[in-house]
Amino acid sequence: MNIMDFNVKKLAADAGTFLSRAVQFTEEKLGQAEKTELDAHLENLLSKAECTKIWTEKIMKQTEVLLQPNPNARIEEFVYEKLDRKAPSRINNPELLGQYMIDAGTEFGPGTAYGNALIKCGETQKRIGTADRELIQTSALNFLTPLRNFIEGDYKTIAKERKLLQNKRLDLDAAKTRLKKAKAAETRASQLNSARLEGDNIMVNFSYMLNFLHVKWLKSEQELRITQSEFDRQAEITRLLLEGISSTHAHHLRCLNDFVEAQMTYYAQCYQYMLDLQKQLGSFPSNYSNNNQTSVAPAPSASSNVIGSSALTSTSGLVITSPSNLIDLKECSGSRKARVLYDYDAANSSELSLLADEVITVFSVVGMDSDWLMGERGNQKGRVPITYLELLN
Repeated sequence: MNIMDFNVKKLAADAGTFLSRAVQFTEEKLGQAEKTELDAHLENLLSKAECTKIWTEKIMKQTEVLLQPNPNARIEEFVYEKLDRKAPSRINNPELLGQYMIDAGTEFGPGTAYGNALIKCGETQKRIGTADRELIQTSALNFLTPLRNFIEGDYKTIAKERKLLQNKRLDLDAAKTRLKKAKAAETRASQLNSARLEGDNIMVNFSYMLNFLHVKWLKSEQELRITQSEFDRQAEITRLLLEGISSTHAHHLRCLNDFVEAQMTYYAQCYQYMLDLQKQLGSFPSNYSNNNQTSVAPAPSASSNVIGSSALTSTSGLVITSPSNLIDLKECSGSRKARVLYDYDAANSSELSLLADEVITVFSVVGMDSDWLMGERGNQKGRVPITYLELLN
């Protein structure tokens, strides 16, 4: 029974406090009550904390979009995180593209120039996908996690103490209002008590009312001192928490450096992978006909090549070899052996498909284009591009 009485009294006291705060807040909004202003330093700290929270949330969300552009995947990762379970591993876009390229290259034939190039590109894309996965993991651990810890941890504590400070300020201002009203009532009662009134009963009543108001005034003064003390203590606690924002900025700066370093490593890896890929593709011919379509760069003519065994390097880094003895072969009627430098897919039935490093017989035909020779391999015969060949002694 005593416990129930205590709970009822506590509930009634809490309800009274809540009602008092609500009345004070409403009167402040209507301009009917005075409001205790926080000192400028504390206001500045509160503004800095709020600004830090807003921009940290924006940076964190946009970083998540940068690392994982797929919104459905982000939602799935969020759900697994809330369930405290590890999200299933999924193939990323570069890895998927790489796999498609490898499958296509295998289908077209690794021995063909296009198929071989697709396989090499696919392997590079898979390496980029692995680097992308490492970037996401490193960034999530060293950058996103500290930002999220601030939003869900430190700032929630600050917001809680800030709300408590607001309640203490309302209690303080409500106590000031009650004291002000008690003083005004006591002053009015004193004025009435000092007036000339007839009758002993009336004088007794006014003396009793004056004593009552004086006791109420003293009680209001004591309540004001208590609320002032609680407000000052809560303001100091809030100030100490807010001053930690500077340390938070310093910590986030270190995390930002880690994020930049992770990006630098990622882009350096991608650049190196693509550089290596470019060198590998540079061993392929820069131009060849396929499906009756010629490439953008026309095949070099014999008259435009430099005489000798030197190589011409194009702006894309692709090397085309043009030995002078092949040009000489065009002017004679004999046949010679030649080694194939690159794979070549015949565009039509008049051409002969080639495989790198195979040896074929070549000879010139009167009236044939200067960029072509007639090639022969067993019973197969057809035109072959001169730039794909190296004449053997």
